[in-house]
Amino acid sequence: MNKSETLKSRFALIGAMCIFGTIGIVRKYIPLPSSMIALARALIGMLFLVLVACISRRKPDLKAIKKHFAPLLLSGFFLGFNWILLFEAYNYTTVATATLCYYMAPMLVILVSPLLFKERLSGIKLLCVLAAFIGVVLVSGVLQTGFSGMAEIKGILFGLAAAVFYACVVLLNKRLGGLTAYDKTIMQLGLAGLILIPYCLITEDISTLAIDGTGIILLIVAGIVHTGIAYALYFGCMKQLKAQTVALYSYIDPILAILLSALLLKEPMTAASGIGAVLILSAAFISDWTN
Repeated sequence: MNKSETLKSRFALIGAMCIFGTIGIVRKYIPLPSSMIALARALIGMLFLVLVACISRRKPDLKAIKKHFAPLLLSGFFLGFNWILLFEAYNYTTVATATLCYYMAPMLVILVSPLLFKERLSGIKLLCVLAAFIGVVLVSGVLQTGFSGMAEIKGILFGLAAAVFYACVVLLNKRLGGLTAYDKTIMQLGLAGLILIPYCLITEDISTLAIDGTGIILLIVAGIVHTGIAYALYFGCMKQLKAQTVALYSYIDPILAILLSALLLKEPMTAASGIGAVLILSAAFISDWTN
């Protein structure tokens, strides 16, 4: 693999993380439950990529899909349940605590990558992991909000379980070689959507849902841009990059979300959040330079 391919993949990863980081702004103006938005994102994103593939006459590699169908199915399962568990975490604990638990996922990927992919885990990388974790604690705001008591344990467990599923998605996609980004993303979003359908039917009263024209437009944007395009970039870059790199760059997502919330939604941003953002970005770049 040459340097230009690696650089291209790194920019694709950064692009995906930047798109993911803006979903909170869009979600703010869509008057639907999170689970319904996730279902719509999965299905719209999948249909958009199918349409693009048809227009560009990009034929799916059915032989490769069949060969990798089991890990694709498992990855779609993990992606769908990753979203479900994160929604449940929000129901039982604060957004700050759920975020802190959820972003344990990149650290899980970094710690197991030496075992699964024979990637070297140096002392510097371990320090970067620690710095990133401290950064997430500061960015999440959990030090200011604190924990409300034992009732939050359920939410924390849901958040940690979501982190495990998210880490599994990353690790499985590292092993899905021989598949194009289009094939991988279409299959995984489609399978995730199938998993979310029964969950939404069980947990939501669809007859009471209402959405206006602006909400529909933003939902389509979330499906096409924040799901179809973003996951195509995300899954497409994993083959060329180390799992540790993918994991650490994932922290760009919450940083950008915090910054945009402060700038566009006028939500308060503390000095601790700023310090945390610097710590996370520094950890990502230093770790990357030591590859």
